[in-house]
Amino acid sequence: MRTPGIFILGMVLAPCGWILELISTVAPAWRTINNIPGEPIDLVLQQGLWDICRTSTSSRDIQCNQQDTQYFSAQIIQIARGLMLSALILNAIAIGVATAGVRCWTDKPHWTVAGVGGLLIFISGVLTIIPVAWYTHTMTSIFSASTDVRVGYCLVLGFIGGIMEVLGGLVMSIGLCRRCSGRKRAERPRYDPSPRRRDTVPSVSGGSSSSVPYYSKQSEMDFARAKRQQDSRPATSTAYKARPYDTDL
Repeated sequence: MRTPGIFILGMVLAPCGWILELISTVAPAWRTINNIPGEPIDLVLQQGLWDICRTSTSSRDIQCNQQDTQYFSAQIIQIARGLMLSALILNAIAIGVATAGVRCWTDKPHWTVAGVGGLLIFISGVLTIIPVAWYTHTMTSIFSASTDVRVGYCLVLGFIGGIMEVLGGLVMSIGLCRRCSGRKRAERPRYDPSPRRRDTVPSVSGGSSSSVPYYSKQSEMDFARAKRQQDSRPATSTAYKARPYDTDL
């Protein structure tokens, strides 16, 4: 039996979303700050969940491990760290569960196990989208040295990865619906119509079909009885009886 298409789609979207989610968590580019007062005009400050890097548009030099206690002490940073790590761990477990449920090397997949794995993947995608959307909404209110604050590529990757996990989890969760519908169908009593009664006509020549019409004994008796009744009726004469007239005398 071939692997269902919903499982193939889910098993492709979930790992891709996990990779994008990992990059979004580790890379220091949730937002970029430009035009910092007292700094070179080409200086760009990249801030993430775990690190801050300094770079410039005129060179490729990057200096990371920058300290900013006010930025890291923001509430959204602490919450985003916990949710992103939880999403990564949950998605890894969900992929393992879904793989055990799909089992391409067997004749039939385990719909219930694969559906549970899809549900966990869906939850992982939701846990990814929540901090990314929250950070995007409060990005300008977090302390920064400049008012020129822009969205980093980590937010974009986080959105894409979360959406891929949500879609992959949804399509794989259909396995649970299929399992429930299968149980209801099994519990429903089946209608077993009784076979129609067929009257077999005995053959005249030992089992071979014949085109000669078959007459039963009862039919012969009815025919003989009708013939006797017809013979017992008084015969009526149809001869013409002429009366004598005067001219004949």
